[in-house]
Amino acid sequence: MKAYTKLANAGNPEAQQALGQMFWYGEAGQVDEARAEALFKKSAAKGNKVAIASLELMTQRVARRKDIDYWIKGYDGEDLKSGELRCVAPRIPAMSKINADIDRISGAVTNWQECYNRFVTSLNAAVPLTKRIPADIAKLMTKDETAASTVYLTQLQSNLTEEAKVNSKLVLADFAAWRAATEAYVAEHNAMVKSSSEAKKAK
Repeated sequence: MKAYTKLANAGNPEAQQALGQMFWYGEAGQVDEARAEALFKKSAAKGNKVAIASLELMTQRVARRKDIDYWIKGYDGEDLKSGELRCVAPRIPAMSKINADIDRISGAVTNWQECYNRFVTSLNAAVPLTKRIPADIAKLMTKDETAASTVYLTQLQSNLTEEAKVNSKLVLADFAAWRAATEAYVAEHNAMVKSSSEAKKAK
């Protein structure tokens, strides 16, 4: 950095561009876009093509600021649980007394389970979520922004996974309670029918 600074101050365009890159990527300590831009402008004024490209990149960053911020703190992962991956928990009563209801509830839970399995498979395939960042946006990010995006998206992925697990446990617990109550009712009902039938035969 000392060498680049000395040469940059002497007017060397390559050194100005290189030093600008150091400030841009935080290699000189913290990211300093203002100093980076000033150095790029000096170098570009002398025809340095890399510096000219860097200034264009900075211009694009201003234009795409909202898109960059979206992947640092705005993306919510809703696209990962929409359409055929939107698994609405079935309504499960405390108990069912007729075969049509029993079949309907069993079918609804089976459909939900298949949807949940698709969601989990899709979520696992999407990890890490940083690969969902469009390439044209990723190249505009600074080192600090890329790091912040990674932290944010990693936490989001963890939240999505935990939310899915909790919802799954709730559905399966309700289903288990429903099945136990329904089976107990069916057993009791069958016993009553059998007892009544035997009583009629005895007469």
